[in-house]
Amino acid sequence: MALMHNKVEDFKERIKEKAEKLVTENFPKKVLEMDKLLNSPEFTERDFKKIHYIMNIPVPTHQNGKIVNGIPIINKKRKTIENENLTDQIISYDEDKKVMLFPNGMFPSNQNIIKLFEILKPYMCEMVEDTNLVKMWILFMIPRIEDGNNFGVSIQEETLAEVRLVETESASYLEQISRYYLTRAKLVSKIAKYPNIEDYQRSVLELDEKQYLTIKLICAELRNNYSSLHDLILKNIEKLKKPKTNNMESLY
Repeated sequence: MALMHNKVEDFKERIKEKAEKLVTENFPKKVLEMDKLLNSPEFTERDFKKIHYIMNIPVPTHQNGKIVNGIPIINKKRKTIENENLTDQIISYDEDKKVMLFPNGMFPSNQNIIKLFEILKPYMCEMVEDTNLVKMWILFMIPRIEDGNNFGVSIQEETLAEVRLVETESASYLEQISRYYLTRAKLVSKIAKYPNIEDYQRSVLELDEKQYLTIKLICAELRNNYSSLHDLILKNIEKLKKPKTNNMESLY
């Protein structure tokens, strides 16, 4: 039993040592690294035309004198659309499987946005991991509950609340990635079903522009969070490590 207790205490000490080094040494490096990234060409682009990704989807034309839902009927089982300028590219729709087939196989995602996600996603994951470690560090330093002289404990609790908030926000950034892909996929499926409606195609372009701005904002928020946590913890490092003293300190 004593051996297990000692192992747990050793684990706590390792967490404390690692977290303190993380805050004092790694956080400043991350601030500078994120600031450099935010000012890189990928994140300072203001010409949205360079963000757009061309959607080469043929527009349906009349065939056999019949059109159903904007798609000409060739037979009962198969509907096809053929573009006059792209005779080798055909969108087809199988009534049995309810699957829309695009001209060149899989309809691609916006590669410009994917590139930014690939750059920023590791930083999002790292922020979640870092804040989780700092959270455990502060929790381990909170003393036992007792009456009086709790000013330092209140500082620990406020700092802990801020760390938890940053952790939650960082995790939500990861959720935004899947939400973007899902929203875009729904709009693209609308384009496949109603290729004659220009608004659906414009909505995808607008979504990509919005996501680009969101990615820039996330990058800025990651930098700011590293900076604010570093500043907050260093200003209160003594009270965080030693929340209670022998003498009551004046609050005035």
